[in-house]
This record gives sequence, structure tokens and C-alpha cells, in this order.
Amino acid sequence: MSFLGKILGGTLGFMFGGPIGAILGTALGHKVDSNSNETISLESWGTGEQERVQMAFFAATFSIMGHVAKADGHVSQPEIDLAIQVMRKMALSDELRKAAMNLFDQGKQANFPLDEVLSQFRKECHRRSHLMQMFLEIQLQIAFADGVLDERENNLLIIICQKLKISRFDYERLKLSIQAQHRFEEYAQQSVEYSQKNKLKDAYAVLGIETNANDAEIKKAYRRLMSQHHPDKLVAKGLPVEMMTLAKEKTQKIRKAYELIRDNRLT
Repeated sequence: MSFLGKILGGTLGFMFGGPIGAILGTALGHKVDSNSNETISLESWGTGEQERVQMAFFAATFSIMGHVAKADGHVSQPEIDLAIQVMRKMALSDELRKAAMNLFDQGKQANFPLDEVLSQFRKECHRRSHLMQMFLEIQLQIAFADGVLDERENNLLIIICQKLKISRFDYERLKLSIQAQHRFEEYAQQSVEYSQKNKLKDAYAVLGIETNANDAEIKKAYRRLMSQHHPDKLVAKGLPVEMMTLAKEKTQKIRKAYELIRDNRLT
């Protein structure tokens, strides 16, 4: 059984305090003091740093997902559908799916402690940049779920980056990549005019490179992204095992974009 699966299985050895502990505790039906930074020992059964990061990632991902979805004043059906889709891909138990939805609902509240949750999340992640980038990618996906990145959503995501110490340059590059990826997928599934030229341009954007990049630069960008999103590496850094599917899907999209560029250059 994975660690998250143990949360409601009766074998969880601890729950940490702080704002993340409070929102996670509420989602699971426990009472946790949000002002406490100490580990609360529920049993003498111990867990380590890896499990703390997994719990923090799970709680922060779904609660802030709800906060981003509500940033433009209302939560759209596509945003709700995407949240449910993420939960489905994680193959969560009924109890954990309910906890994830409770976290999402907490994030929508006006009094959600965004700054405090982000500060603790960054601390729990020990500044693992690839893990925090994966977190940001998920938030960008929810922002683009309805096809438009609202100005209020964009401003909120910039604030999130500032709290996580993600540079504005990296945010803008990642935003363009996610936007291109969204078009890459949507147009492929619909009977709409989507020229090979535009498709190729989006493939370059998915890799975060310019269309005039040389072969060496393209291969370097591809290998860097594949390494950053390697599921086993991310899990080793603290990504919940249940989220491996999301990382695998990301590597498939990166590979698909790379192959399109490579094949086009061979013709």
C-alpha cells in the first residue's frame, strides 16, 4: 500500500502541524492546531521525510488548485472536471478522493491561508525545484482548463511563484509551454483547422525552445525535460506515488512534441 493509501487505513504514524496540517486534518476529519509547527504523534509508528513531503504535496496541490480555480470569481465546470480527472488518474480510494475534494473546497474559501500554506509547502519540499515545478504545472493546467488564462488567475500564479521562489522567467516559459500543450492536445482531438506549421510551432513551445534552435539545442532541451519529469526521480524527491501517472503523461507529451520536431527536420 502506498503512503497516501495509509492515511485512512489506520496505519498512519503521524500528522504534522502548521497550516498544511490544519487543512489536511480538516479534510480527513481530524482536528489539528494550525499554529503548531511540531509533529503530532498519533502513534509511535514512525515515518520519515519522504512521507512528510508526499503529504504536503497532496494537501497543497488540491487546496491551491481550488484557490486558483476560484481566482476569477467562480469555479467553472471544466475546472471541476479537470480536478476530478486528476483524482481519477491517481486511482484514489473513495476516502482519499473525498479528502482531495474537501481540500479543493477549502481552497475556494475567502479565508484560505495561501501564503502560510505555500511557505510551509516550500519548507517541506526542501527547495526541490523539480518537485515545485511539477506542482506549478498542475496549477497552470487548472487555470487553462476552461481554455482561457484569466488575468486574476495569472496574477495569482505569479504570487504563487514568488512565494515558491520560482523566477518570473521560468513561470512565463512554463506558461507558454502549458498553453502550447493545451492547443497541441485540443486541436488533435477536434476537427478544426490546425496547420502543420502551427502544430510544429507549438511543439517547439512545449519543449521551451525557439523554432530556430539547432539540433543540439533541441536534443538538450528534450533530455532536460525528460529528466525533470522522470516519474521515478520525482517520486524519489517526494511526489506521491499516486501522481506518477501525471508525470508519465507529461513525459509522453514531451516525447510526442520532440518526435514531431525531429521528424519534420528529417523531411
